[in-house]
Amino acid sequence: MIKVIIKQEKDNIKEITIKGHALYDDFGKDIVCSAVSTLTTTTINDVLALDSSGLKYESREGFIRIYNINGNTSSKLINVMINMLSELEKDYPKNIKISKED
Repeated sequence: MIKVIIKQEKDNIKEITIKGHALYDDFGKDIVCSAVSTLTTTTINDVLALDSSGLKYESREGFIRIYNINGNTSSKLINVMINMLSELEKDYPKNIKISKED
């Protein structure tokens, strides 16, 4: 299962950790993993293209952490990503779980 952990202070998202594998299908054929990877990578690239100091991130196989989210544009794009991940969670509840921490 992919676990998405969102840490926030009040309404500001401070950190997002995404880890694990969806296990929906075989490696390389997993549409849930592919969707999460695509959403995350596209969002990070879009934020950095618009504002190179908009966020920082670290990644490795099956893990990505987005942090130091700064600025209005970064926050809006991150919120769009979270909304899309939430839609995936509705469609694939056995493969992706989102939780929020204060």
